[in-house]
Amino acid sequence: MAESSELFLTAQCIADATSELVTVHDWLRFAVSQLNKAQVYLGHGTDNPWDEAALLLSYVLHLPPLTDEKLFNVRLIKQEREDFINLLQQRISQRVPAAYLTNQAYFAGLAFYVDERVLVPRSPIAELIAEKFVNQLQGHSAQSILDLCTGSGCIAIACAYAFPDAEVDAVDISSDALEIAQFNIEQHGLEHRVYPILSDGYDGLAGAKYDLIVTNPPYVDAEDMADLPQEYHHEPELGLASGEDGLALTRRILAQAAAHLNDGGVLICEVGNSMVQLQQQLPEVDFTWLDFKHGGIGVFAITKAELERCQHLFTL
Repeated sequence: MAESSELFLTAQCIADATSELVTVHDWLRFAVSQLNKAQVYLGHGTDNPWDEAALLLSYVLHLPPLTDEKLFNVRLIKQEREDFINLLQQRISQRVPAAYLTNQAYFAGLAFYVDERVLVPRSPIAELIAEKFVNQLQGHSAQSILDLCTGSGCIAIACAYAFPDAEVDAVDISSDALEIAQFNIEQHGLEHRVYPILSDGYDGLAGAKYDLIVTNPPYVDAEDMADLPQEYHHEPELGLASGEDGLALTRRILAQAAAHLNDGGVLICEVGNSMVQLQQQLPEVDFTWLDFKHGGIGVFAITKAELERCQHLFTL
């Protein structure tokens, strides 16, 4: 795919664009056409080529996301045009997600540093955080929160903003990921409330209990891993793959969650399209599958009480 996609941005095409296109709107239109022509896969923070192009161009211009139409008639200088087309060429020929080209992703309205050591933030859990998990916590606030499989730290940090009196543990098995999480924690000035912890699941959390556990673990099954678009191969496999059925880690999370929840506590877990397998394997469990106004599937809530009731079903 990469070899053929290089043909979409020929030397002549680049020369013509650089000399003839002038405004932000010109360049966004051109980029959208090229992304569509190359049939890039979109699923790392954007779901349409306009937003993908806008992310790249706003980075080049050192501007916030290009949502203000007043900026569309702004003219680009020659160096900006060259920088933008260089990013666009990498996006198309190498299939690198825009977030890795800019080292920036947005989650829950917040900016995060990302590179290929962590997944690009894109979980629908952001919508639940914005609502302070009001339905799942039944109106109660959370004083202690665990973000399991934290990656870039985006969920942990967003939770800290949503619950300003809470302390948040940001746990991951990857020391590389925790370096990025630590950087993001410092960038948001949350060193005294969000704590990165190196741990394989709950193994490093002996005795720790929380009001809320939030987790977006790896959940891609073996068949889907083999069929992933090229963009996903820039992400760490450790953050995606989870055994033959995609639920290897989720079963561990369920089996040990009750022991790490305070009374009245709740586990929020994303399993994506592996939700079908989970429901088939554990039909007796009362998972509450959550709906999202802005799209997304495969996130469930389950109370400590239900986890304890079904403890015998969560075999490892």
